[in-house]
Amino acid sequence: MTVLIADDDPLVREVVRRYLERDGMTVRETDDGPSTMAALTDLGDEIELAVLDVMMPAPDGIEICRAIRSGPRPELPVILLTALGDEDDRVLGLEAGADDYVTKPFSPRELALRVASVLRRTKTVRDSDAPVLRDGGVEVRPAFRLALVDGTPVDLTPREFDLLVFLLQHPQQVFSREQLLAQVWGWDFGDLSTVTVHIKRLRAKLGERHRIETVWGRGYAWARTGNGATDA
Repeated sequence: MTVLIADDDPLVREVVRRYLERDGMTVRETDDGPSTMAALTDLGDEIELAVLDVMMPAPDGIEICRAIRSGPRPELPVILLTALGDEDDRVLGLEAGADDYVTKPFSPRELALRVASVLRRTKTVRDSDAPVLRDGGVEVRPAFRLALVDGTPVDLTPREFDLLVFLLQHPQQVFSREQLLAQVWGWDFGDLSTVTVHIKRLRAKLGERHRIETVWGRGYAWARTGNGATDA
């Protein structure tokens, strides 16, 4: 696994690199926006996850995250490092397409665990022999990490994809934000707005074909339409 660490603080890069290498990962480092964009282009598919500092010299982490989501590898997992503790700023990062964020100052061990969690879940779904999931105009092929709406591929971030798969696998079941955080993110704790933002983004990308219902006071559920068949 190769992880790109983009941060203008050399101490942060060094500490994070040590922890990730201890976990058996290969680390590439950049210290500003232009070098990060160049690395993402030059290294291509070698990079399997990017950790981006929100406040590094422009283009900053949020701008680069947006560029990734609109570029040739929109599925690339992204974790943002931010010194901004305000919830609105964290939501801004999630709405830009980040799969996760860690607020500075942070525990390097926690960041390493977040990186491992994102990579593990992405690989598990990709390598699984999970059946194709269909409901109405929505079709998901977990083995290929491909989502389609009315036959047209939809660009989803890894977390959005995992969330959609989970909901489709548990139709009409209501899950609280805490339960979704545990089941999809693999976290026992965390900012519940992370789930809220991902639900909002998923609804927007699926358009009128989404069946994500808000169950007042309880959480969210995918309500099946048609026969909702699950195909092998």
